[in-house]
Amino acid sequence: MESFIPFAVIILFASILQTSTGFGFSIMATPFLLLLFEPKEAIQINLILSLVISCVLIRKIKKDTDMSLVKRFIVGSAAGLPVGMIIFLLADMNKLKLGISVIVLVLTLLLIFKFQIRQTKARDFTAGVLSGTLTTSIGMPGPPILLYFSSIHTGKEKLRATTLAFYLFIYSTSLLVQVLFAGTTKAIWLSSAAALPIVLAGLLLGQWLFTRINQRIFRIFLYGLLIFTGIYLLIDSLK
Repeated sequence: MESFIPFAVIILFASILQTSTGFGFSIMATPFLLLLFEPKEAIQINLILSLVISCVLIRKIKKDTDMSLVKRFIVGSAAGLPVGMIIFLLADMNKLKLGISVIVLVLTLLLIFKFQIRQTKARDFTAGVLSGTLTTSIGMPGPPILLYFSSIHTGKEKLRATTLAFYLFIYSTSLLVQVLFAGTTKAIWLSSAAALPIVLAGLLLGQWLFTRINQRIFRIFLYGLLIFTGIYLLIDSLK
């Protein structure tokens, strides 16, 4: 029970973020789940619950989805998935988190200082490659996609819908790769099942919140979340 309470709080807040922003679950849940579970368990629980959320939400926001962009993300991520799995199996987790934290913090600062790029098909593919790599390695596909969307000034409706559509592919494929190459355990699936009611509560709260966030507040929140995640991963990797 002592470990379930922080687990429930993490899942609830991460579910609210995922529903209201389209990207928050893995960014918030994975670092904190690593405090409660082994890396394989934390990543697979994150993948399972994130997939459930994407399946529940995608039908409601299908009209805002840029399917041509989703397809380019999928093609790019297919190249990144095996790379991420190799990193997960071979790399030291602390060094991996250190590298990710530095990347997230540097790119977030560039965005805060109005760094902009022009969207191209090649950059769409590159964002997909990076997202696929991060999904199978640490269970966090969000940062590359989120940073890319922010730098090309994508509206919150399109951002949320397109990322969720892409997540249907990336989470299901990454979970399959994880199970095949890293294995899985009964505890992972039982913990995920226990979290489902909490996820559903977070979905309802997040959907209500989404309609009340304007674009400016949305971007401030986005940057704050990225900075927090980067700093947290940096501190955790130096322990």
